[in-house]
Amino acid sequence: MVTYKYIARDVSGQRREGAKQAVSPNDVVAWLREQSFTPISVKETSGTSRETGLRLNRKRVKSSDIAAVCWQLNTMLEGGIPVTTAMETIAEDAENLRLRQVLRQVLDKMRKGESFSRSISAFPSVFNRVFYAMILAGEAGGNLPEALRRLAEYFEDRDKLAKKVKGAMAYPVFIFTFIVLIIVFIMVFIIPRFRAIFDQIGGQLPAFTKAFIAVYDALRYNAVYITGIVLLTAIFLVLVSRTKKGHYFFCKTVLGVPLLGKIISQAFVSMFCKTMGALLGAGVSVLEVFDILSTMTNNDVIKGAITQTQERIVEGSNISLSLGSSGFFPNMVVKMVQVGEESGSLAKVLDKTSDYYGRKVDTTVGTVMSLLEPIMIVTVGVIVLTVVIALYLPVFSMSNIAK
Repeated sequence: MVTYKYIARDVSGQRREGAKQAVSPNDVVAWLREQSFTPISVKETSGTSRETGLRLNRKRVKSSDIAAVCWQLNTMLEGGIPVTTAMETIAEDAENLRLRQVLRQVLDKMRKGESFSRSISAFPSVFNRVFYAMILAGEAGGNLPEALRRLAEYFEDRDKLAKKVKGAMAYPVFIFTFIVLIIVFIMVFIIPRFRAIFDQIGGQLPAFTKAFIAVYDALRYNAVYITGIVLLTAIFLVLVSRTKKGHYFFCKTVLGVPLLGKIISQAFVSMFCKTMGALLGAGVSVLEVFDILSTMTNNDVIKGAITQTQERIVEGSNISLSLGSSGFFPNMVVKMVQVGEESGSLAKVLDKTSDYYGRKVDTTVGTVMSLLEPIMIVTVGVIVLTVVIALYLPVFSMSNIAK
């Protein structure tokens, strides 16, 4: 596909300019005539090589970008603007190049007579199943602006929650990397200098210093073997994780990690309730909701719990009892869903439950941060203290002998 820049005139004689991806200029001319435009010129734009197209396709569309599109569409549709006109305006203003490209293609399909939901279904990597299901329900119920409002809130909440979880996971990685860098710096720049001084002076080194130097020599002369063992272990774990049993084991292990597993579980429960509430509020059927929910995670333990819940619902059980039988969802969720079913306000109850678990994620993340900071300080302090004692102990010994 190559991008062509075209100049044309519409039925009223006004000049129109734009860009269109096509295989050849003739395809662009044919498309312009379908839109009742009179082509003036069609030229290939510079830098529209295949590599440029690949870069556009690889550019990720963020949840915040989708939320912005939903808010803009919601505002325009409530103001009485036709959906095609609204899409055209949003496509022109979109900053994300990949999103702009997709919105233009969606607009092309809509101008050819396809519905909004059918047009976005061709781009599942940008508009996921939640988006499609809610738009389809909004079109069927004649309340598309409300569906877009729910989607905007859903994607905003999902983006905030994802940032919290990523922050909680990135902080331990940062600490571990920082400690490793300190150890490498000490081993490469500090210890060799003191080792040379000790060799020049000679004499008997203290036992603690000898042990420290022995550990340093073991790491130094076996660095290649240690690196090889670490790489082989990592490759082995990756291969095992790709098997069914291995992947299940790792999923279960991750959920069992103190604090980190709690954050992952609470974040999923929050997003599960938010998604379920949004879909049910838009009029999506319960079974279709659970089909969509099962695609929200790659964790086999969580996915198995959702599948088991869905099977119980198919057998005739209500949602709360089905969730309780899965063994994954907390009693709080089960009780709240039960209240929602009995009161007929399940969507609202799920939204409140999602907010509650969102706050629990905030609390747990704060706990993790408050624990890791002193751990990092103590760890770095112990490393530095050990090095200082091991390297300066001979100096103190020699000064005592000299006295």
